[in-house]
Amino acid sequence: MLKAEAVVAPEQGPKCTLTGGEWYSPYDDRYIQGARGVDVDHLVLLAEACDSGASAWTVKEREAYADDLGDDRALIAVSAAAKRSKADQDPTTWLPPAAGYRCPYVTDWVADKTWWGLSIDPVQSRWLCTRFLCSKPGTAAAFLG
Repeated sequence: MLKAEAVVAPEQGPKCTLTGGEWYSPYDDRYIQGARGVDVDHLVLLAEACDSGASAWTVKEREAYADDLGDDRALIAVSAAAKRSKADQDPTTWLPPAAGYRCPYVTDWVADKTWWGLSIDPVQSRWLCTRFLCSKPGTAAAFLG
């Protein structure tokens, strides 16, 4: 996944270690040199997924979610600093520092939850309708039903 998202491909050494390479982090709109400064983020965090219905899934379903490489929105390479600032927050309490990525971030978050059949709780739904989706034409408001 890291190699696929690289802007400049890293070299792969023994034991799959990566050297060199460059990645773009849309969360904070910056380029990162070297794999050490990059983290892979689950757009919808694993804990959030569990709180939203994944706790009822089989082990295979949870593994499929955690390792989802079939949807470009599910896992994203971002700067380690941006991932740390997100921690375990959802869009109601954290948005990417890069203002230009906020709309795509939230739209993809809703789409990822919808794809996996995960619920959007009342607080999230209210926030999405009052603060985000319903006020922005052309976004994914239809996902809220």
